[in-house]
Amino acid sequence: MTEPTEHRLPPGQTPFSLGVRGRCPRCGEGHLFAGFLSLRKECEVCGLDYSFADPADGPAFFVMSIVAVPITIFAIWLELGYSPPFWVHLLTTFPLLILGSMALLRPFKGWLVCSQFINKAAEGRFGLRKP
Repeated sequence: MTEPTEHRLPPGQTPFSLGVRGRCPRCGEGHLFAGFLSLRKECEVCGLDYSFADPADGPAFFVMSIVAVPITIFAIWLELGYSPPFWVHLLTTFPLLILGSMALLRPFKGWLVCSQFINKAAEGRFGLRKP
């Protein structure tokens, strides 16, 4: 059984490659984002309605998990190895956390939106199935 054309990726593309570049999951040409993190209403090329997309806090969770561990290890190493004044942490650790998170947030959000489209993710429904 073939899946409908509606939920096929463009040839040679993956949800990750499309999401990281902020491209439409259906045509691979249009843009996902209207601003830094806000999604467009629809693709300007193929007209795909992006109302299906609801990544919620998923991107933030993944980014915090990925960025926080190495930066925390760096902060502990810096503190135990050199015992710097607090302002050194403000000039090193804090900007690394912010910049690292900002750099990864948009690609992760794009990846999750493209994955939702390809996997036909939808809100869970309870109740009896109709024949």
